Amino acid sequence: MMDLGYWLPLFFAAAMGLAMLIYVLLDGYDLGIGMLLPFATEREKDTMIAAIGPFWDANETWIVLGVGILLIAFPQAHSLVLTSLYLPVTLMLMGLILRGVAFDFRVKAGDAHRDKWNRLFALGSLIASACQGWMLGAFVTGLKGDANSYLFSALIAVALPSLYIVLGAAWLLIKTEGELFDKAAGWGRLAVWPMGMGLVLVSVATPLANPAIAAKWFTLPNAIGLAPIPLLTALTWAGLVWVFHSQQMLRHGYGWLAFLALVIVCVLASFGLGYSLFPDIVVGRLTIWEAASATESLLFTFWGAAIALPAILIYTVFIYRVFRGKATDLSYE
Repeated sequence: MMDLGYWLPLFFAAAMGLAMLIYVLLDGYDLGIGMLLPFATEREKDTMIAAIGPFWDANETWIVLGVGILLIAFPQAHSLVLTSLYLPVTLMLMGLILRGVAFDFRVKAGDAHRDKWNRLFALGSLIASACQGWMLGAFVTGLKGDANSYLFSALIAVALPSLYIVLGAAWLLIKTEGELFDKAAGWGRLAVWPMGMGLVLVSVATPLANPAIAAKWFTLPNAIGLAPIPLLTALTWAGLVWVFHSQQMLRHGYGWLAFLALVIVCVLASFGLGYSLFPDIVVGRLTIWEAASATESLLFTFWGAAIALPAILIYTVFIYRVFRGKATDLSYE
């Protein structure tokens, strides 16, 4: 019979994966809106900021939870990952800090400086998104630091921002109306194609960059059992393209289906990534159990996580429920 030493690391690995998935979906759309900001009028920029303002803190809580679990439950992996990714992690934090400062200063600094802070908000969003893509690519290739790993990391550093931009456009379809709604649909129609190309290239490059992952996906009977994941992803992406291009769907209030399709794509991608990496937490170096803290420490931490995870989830749901509906004109009165 498998004991707590087996199950607790699995629980924390699943909790960390869930936290990072929710972060990508929620903070992804406000990073995407940040990158879209330069293409809007001044009034539209205020509405776009209003569309993410109430959810800002709730969204970023999830990355704090994910990194916290990595630190407490898997200290060896935390040390290895952050040591290998020191530069992109630092740049990502600088980008997030820049976003936070620009978010407040864009109005408080006065009209004369608003455009500058809008540009800095967009720059911070782009830096954070690209760095997250780079870190994901380096992580999937096992933090090797060779030419193939750098090339793959650069590929995902380009692909992930396109996903975030589509998420941002889809969120604006839910939260806005009028000319900004039409612009969001147009942005989505443009960005969905590089996002789809990114999905294809990443799907092809991942097994090429890591032979262990290729063996998991392309050997029988695994290849047959796993076939639904890429097929469903492709069908969902096609549905996403259809929603963005269907004026009838958009005009009748079904723009939210675009965001739902993106949720499905991200969930499927997470399943695929989880299967590719398992049982390693650092590919080719550490398994979940090798990197885990002592069972006694994990058991103690489990009760904290059992309280914190539902609490953050309830807080997030509450915030989204309170501020549901269309975004209104931004006011700092």
